[in-house]
Amino acid sequence: MWSDTSVRQSTALAAHAAPVAAATEKASPMSGFLKVEQLAKAYQADKPVFADVSFAIDQGEFVCIIGHSGCGKTTILNVLAGLDTATSGNCFMDGREISGPSLERGVVFQSHALMPWLTVRQNIAFAVKSRWPEWSKAQINQQVEKHVAMVGLLPAIDKKPSQLSGGMKQRVGIARAFAISPKMLLLDEPFGALDALTRGTIQDELMAIVRETHQTVFMITHDVDEAILLADRILLMTNGQETEQGYRPGGMAEVVVNPLPRSRTRAQLHHLDGYYDLRNHIVDFLVSRAKAH
Repeated sequence: MWSDTSVRQSTALAAHAAPVAAATEKASPMSGFLKVEQLAKAYQADKPVFADVSFAIDQGEFVCIIGHSGCGKTTILNVLAGLDTATSGNCFMDGREISGPSLERGVVFQSHALMPWLTVRQNIAFAVKSRWPEWSKAQINQQVEKHVAMVGLLPAIDKKPSQLSGGMKQRVGIARAFAISPKMLLLDEPFGALDALTRGTIQDELMAIVRETHQTVFMITHDVDEAILLADRILLMTNGQETEQGYRPGGMAEVVVNPLPRSRTRAQLHHLDGYYDLRNHIVDFLVSRAKAH
């Protein structure tokens, strides 16, 4: 169900953008497959990076988070991945508290993080073996080839990372994440270092895979159009800032429901009713209200 914070976020949104707010009001209650409750992170006790961050993600939902550098997006993702701990607050997935890394959560970073001495096949097989240690070599190989084919890399399956382009390496990272059948996929700007053409191609591939597998996804991006293309909902974060009343930590400012058809494509995105209202609202937030440092 919606938390009190989520209701406040939807109300705040209604005050700023009527077209987007209408979509928010139509959103159905969430089952809370992932629940983040009053999360906070402070490196300096009196100046938390962010505080009171609460949101939920439904199973099969694609959620993007946007905010300026330093607002704590990657810290939140790392907490969800079990790679970092929050100063306070809790995170639950599928009814269990998140504590430490788990193969139930697949992570793809901006840097591909492939082992350079292993081939594509071996990189993915290493993850699959970790997930299912009882599997035979044939079962592992079948799982590897299935997911390499899914990202269109079968011709390169026995090449090493040094023989691949940047886009191909990211495809391997995505294939590896999907190959362990995670309950949730965490993406930290996975396309940020790619050229526009390659980025667009992999976005299309990711959309197709997610729709086929009904994967739950939490993704960090700085690209507004990428968020609008991929996400069912977009979380907008503010940076911490000094005010006349004292320091105010960063946090979740708004939860924006994407009103565009889920079957949208990159080619048609700019022609869809509501696209410019949605884009202008997010850009206005980033320019005027996110308070970047």
